[in-house]
Amino acid sequence: MRMLVRGVAATTLALMISGCGFWGDSEEEIEPNPLVSFEAEKSVDVLWSADIGADLGEKYHQFQPAIWGEQVFANDSKGRVQAFSRADGKRNWDVELDITASGGVGAGFGTVAIAAESGELVALSDKDGSIQWRAKVSTEVVAAPQINQDLVVAQLINGRLEAFDRVTGERRWTYDNLVPRLTLRGTSSPIVTQNVTVAGFASGKIVAVDNEKGRVIWERKAALPQGRSELERMVDIDGRPLLADGRLFVTSYQGRLVAIDPRQAQILWSQNVSSYRGLAAGFGNVYVSESNDFIQAFDQSSSASIWRQDALENRAITSPVTLGTTVAVADAEGYLHFMSQVDGHFVARHQVDSQGVRGDMIVADNVLYVLGDSGRLVALKLN
Repeated sequence: MRMLVRGVAATTLALMISGCGFWGDSEEEIEPNPLVSFEAEKSVDVLWSADIGADLGEKYHQFQPAIWGEQVFANDSKGRVQAFSRADGKRNWDVELDITASGGVGAGFGTVAIAAESGELVALSDKDGSIQWRAKVSTEVVAAPQINQDLVVAQLINGRLEAFDRVTGERRWTYDNLVPRLTLRGTSSPIVTQNVTVAGFASGKIVAVDNEKGRVIWERKAALPQGRSELERMVDIDGRPLLADGRLFVTSYQGRLVAIDPRQAQILWSQNVSSYRGLAAGFGNVYVSESNDFIQAFDQSSSASIWRQDALENRAITSPVTLGTTVAVADAEGYLHFMSQVDGHFVARHQVDSQGVRGDMIVADNVLYVLGDSGRLVALKLN
């Protein structure tokens, strides 16, 4: 069984000391929990799969596909971007950009956006992949850019949000947030609505910004640093916040899960839980992939813990997604694990990529789209 390398701070993550460009990992190796046996209640049906180009490399990454309309978009680490039909996986267009990609694509309103390691944002037409514009950003972007009708918004590793006109590429506004000296590799990805952008930062702060001018509407501390050392006081928000049933849910590494009323900017409840992943919602619950790779379900209204699944410990799981009556995660050995939303017991398992899955998965119309580390995009259904 393949061993998983742990950094001193989190599974498969390297620590970054801001300003120095230094990356470090401990030599400690932790073996993942073995797969548990269970009687499958559902079966996985692979609808189609497609090669997106090169594999996604050995580094921790945030590559993930994006959906807009009847197409799904994906890219590899060498700057190749492709569009596929959601119905049958037919390749609609294929573009090779002269960049090294640092994260996944964002898509929306006719635009597909991708960031380069060199600090460049590239916007493409979703119809044929032609370049609409290119713009420089101040540093690397590792999370997928987010798009609304007017803007393309990128969250940078230096704590900035930079917003560009979706059509022209003109810079519209910039928001700056102070970044601690010690952070996890990666950033959250913002939520971009019609009027407001909501983003979480390595400082543990969650901020709502006006899309017209980039002015702060409100900000809250979603996580409170504790401990004496910089390592102990890390409270990064690396997972994308979640809007569900009128509430905003945010989680942080070594911090807490909080529910916020986004209209009043009021924290409704909090639970101590550590996570550097995004969240999912369903059945009145919010689901968290904890930093130790446990899965936990909390009641959205009361914050009560509904169930906790610990059998995937040390398997380097992804953010959860909900599919039908199940909640699903993938792991570093490429297995998809499907659990009941009611009580967390396993109902199905399927290995989708022998090289593993690190980027987040997406669901649309009850179909699960998974981008594996080998460079395969797979569409699946659960029956």
